[in-house]
Amino acid sequence: MAAAILAVLYLSAPMPEQNWQQQPFDSFLLTSWLGGMSLHWVFWPYFLFLNASLLMVDGLAKSGKLTVSSWDEIHFALLLTVIWWTTSIWRCSGNSKARIWAALARFTTLAVFIEYALKMLIRIDYPRIFFNCEDILLDYGSCF
Repeated sequence: MAAAILAVLYLSAPMPEQNWQQQPFDSFLLTSWLGGMSLHWVFWPYFLFLNASLLMVDGLAKSGKLTVSSWDEIHFALLLTVIWWTTSIWRCSGNSKARIWAALARFTTLAVFIEYALKMLIRIDYPRIFFNCEDILLDYGSCF
């Protein structure tokens, strides 16, 4: 299934522009949103930030140092930035050296949404297992 999605994304990815020049910018976020940045400058910084944040938040939740409602709020805040990142990736896809990089970047953004769907499943169906709710007396009501 993943190979089929990647193939569709490769076929739908725009051809790289040979004479493309990065736009001068005052605001990195706005220029990325408008599609004026190079794909690797939009993809890599946020990819590393997002994965480090999710790893840290999940680790804190598993160890009981973060409440269930705080876990929800952090994921919601990160979801809003994921929407910015996805839009920027799709708009900057033509600003890469090869079509495969655009397809892989787009595939990664789709994978993040699948990861969020799995986290929603954990939150709804398996919170007592993931959050170790027996040890959290103050936030026990959030586990249901």
